[in-house]
Amino acid sequence: MVDTQSAFDDRNIPIDKVGIKGLTYPVTVLDKRHRIQHTVATVNMFANLPHHFRGTHMSRFVEVFQAHYKNIQMKGFLSMLEDVRKALDAEAAFVDLSFPYFIEKEAPVSRQKSLLEYRCSYIGELNGEHRSFFVGIEVPINTVCPCSKEISRFGAHNQRGMVRLTVQLGPFFWIEDMIEEIEASASAGIYTLLKREDEKFITEHGYEHPRFVEDVAREVVLRVERFAAFPWFRVEVENMESIHNHNAYACIERGKRERSVWNSIV
Repeated sequence: MVDTQSAFDDRNIPIDKVGIKGLTYPVTVLDKRHRIQHTVATVNMFANLPHHFRGTHMSRFVEVFQAHYKNIQMKGFLSMLEDVRKALDAEAAFVDLSFPYFIEKEAPVSRQKSLLEYRCSYIGELNGEHRSFFVGIEVPINTVCPCSKEISRFGAHNQRGMVRLTVQLGPFFWIEDMIEEIEASASAGIYTLLKREDEKFITEHGYEHPRFVEDVAREVVLRVERFAAFPWFRVEVENMESIHNHNAYACIERGKRERSVWNSIV
């Protein structure tokens, strides 16, 4: 059959990034407690396209992912990137996938158990000899405003927030351990199931540990730096403010990340 995608293109315009977005696929990831966890990922896969090719072969992205989806770990992920590059006759390859990751948590007083969802992502790129692998974790938190506590006769306003941590590996780590460090940086953690005695504990604990977004960002940085020596990482904290019609935001980067062949990878 005629290979239309490989036909010569005389416009002399290379394409930086071409591929597939929004592929939904079951994957297996590492789990500290249970060894593995089955989840469902949303996958984006891209390669560069030389100027002389009219198009890429979209089906080959899926073929490569099909061969690797049971081994979504750093070593296997980078091997997948090499297979993407070879299959598409490209110089560079990029894959990112995001997935829900569930951890069983105990309520602080009643010890009632429930599952809490965290959003995680794996991001990898390959260009020549340059190979990079990133892990992203989104952790919901609770914060109590220090200013509100200081100036109010009664109580203080509190709100849910989100910490987004992206690290470049580096050393291996368990997602669960990093989540514990992030939650310890907030006023209080988030739980799916709480009884009244748990709500009392969390309310009082949060009041005793007020945090601005700036406080949380700095605390997470200190804990990450003690946790492991990552080449580069970024901490973002966003509070969904309860008394404002806008959010509060803080961001800190540490280390040096090489310039990506892509406009923005994380």
